[in-house]
Amino acid sequence: MSSTKKIKFAIALLVVSFFSTTAIAQEVKTQDKNTNYDQGFKLGFGINGGLPTDNAYDFSLGADVRLQYDLSQRTSVTLTTGFTNLFIGDNAKDLGFIPAKAGFKAFVWENRFYVLGEVGAGFAVTNGYNDTTFLWAPGVGYANKYFDVSLRYEDYDKFKTNQVALRLAYGFKL
Repeated sequence: MSSTKKIKFAIALLVVSFFSTTAIAQEVKTQDKNTNYDQGFKLGFGINGGLPTDNAYDFSLGADVRLQYDLSQRTSVTLTTGFTNLFIGDNAKDLGFIPAKAGFKAFVWENRFYVLGEVGAGFAVTNGYNDTTFLWAPGVGYANKYFDVSLRYEDYDKFKTNQVALRLAYGFKL
């Protein structure tokens, strides 16, 4: 074998080994990313305030607890409950209720920004109100390892109102 053929063979062998090593490294990296994600539960405690979009109520304040289960690195299911009070002026009775919602959260940008949709019921518990309402709440938010800030629209069918609310929460893995 001539020296020119030996050099060409060595270069070809080097190129083939480089690409095969790169392909194997890429495969392992992708596999680790998908199979080693730690699915689990998170618990969050939040406070929220809102402005009703009609004239029946002046503002709302509430607190909630959210249990979240991560299905993947970018998707989660949620269960949320707490207490929300809709304040009304002019010596009328405020409306306090307990929401019970199930939802789906999907991170859409940089694993920090998300969209969330929730549906459930609101159970009136104060001032003689006895209604239970269907509620639905789409929202957007930002979350990191511990903090979650979100803005949502929430509609209460039988309470004949809706609101735009801001939620500030602290959460952690269980």
